[in-house]
Amino acid sequence: MSANPPYTLAGVMGWPVSHSRSPILHNHWIGELGLRGAYVLLPVQPEQLETALRALPVLGFAGCNLTIPHKVAALSIVNRLDSVAQRIGAVNTVVVEPDGTLTGHNTDAFGFIQSLLDAQPDWRADRGPITVIGAGGAARAILAGLLDQGATEIRLVNRSSDKATEMALEFGSLVRAVSWSERSEALRGASLLVNTTNQGMHGQEALDLELDALPTAALVCDIIYVPLETPLLLKARQRGNPTVNGLGMLIHQARPGFKAWFGAMPQPSAALMDKVLASF
Repeated sequence: MSANPPYTLAGVMGWPVSHSRSPILHNHWIGELGLRGAYVLLPVQPEQLETALRALPVLGFAGCNLTIPHKVAALSIVNRLDSVAQRIGAVNTVVVEPDGTLTGHNTDAFGFIQSLLDAQPDWRADRGPITVIGAGGAARAILAGLLDQGATEIRLVNRSSDKATEMALEFGSLVRAVSWSERSEALRGASLLVNTTNQGMHGQEALDLELDALPTAALVCDIIYVPLETPLLLKARQRGNPTVNGLGMLIHQARPGFKAWFGAMPQPSAALMDKVLASF
């Protein structure tokens, strides 16, 4: 290591952004790996997003994460997109290249798949039908991740059937839209159930979904992490299903960005988990 290693800056842009746990993750890894740098909150209003992104290289930032409401707007601002971000239609990670240009990435699919493998190391996407609830931006990332892992049948359920149908057509014949009225039947024979909506989050109503038709061996995932156990996960656990909350996805989606900015791929750890849990 050089006597004076570079000081690297990164951060997370959002509006609002004060609730983000990302600084906990990245600053823990900076300290753990003995690096010089910092990861900071960057509150940026929507109308200022382009100005803020263009300022990253001028201010010496290696890049940033993007959260609500900036993930889609950034598509038309960055200079290039990787294939995953282009397919998902959203950017959650921006890297400043050596020439000062910006590349947009999406690591949400990676984070989601890794969280499933943490829960079940032998998990396979082709084990059986998969039911995904919701058709928003998170669902797009999750569909892409599942298809890339070899899923053979995905049942996409959403309150607005038109939105589900449109998304299913976009992602291809392995994704089938299911009407909200048939949501319970869509669980029959499923090997994985994923809730990508905000139903069950603190302050929101619980997801209106009966699990009677779901095999008890099916893995049940909720990408929400506040609370760590949503009503859906509680109901699933009580009937014997293995469950996964959204905390693993949060941690794993952060890792590729950290590597791009700071030069090392960080690993999850009990110490990091303790820090994140203490923030709730």
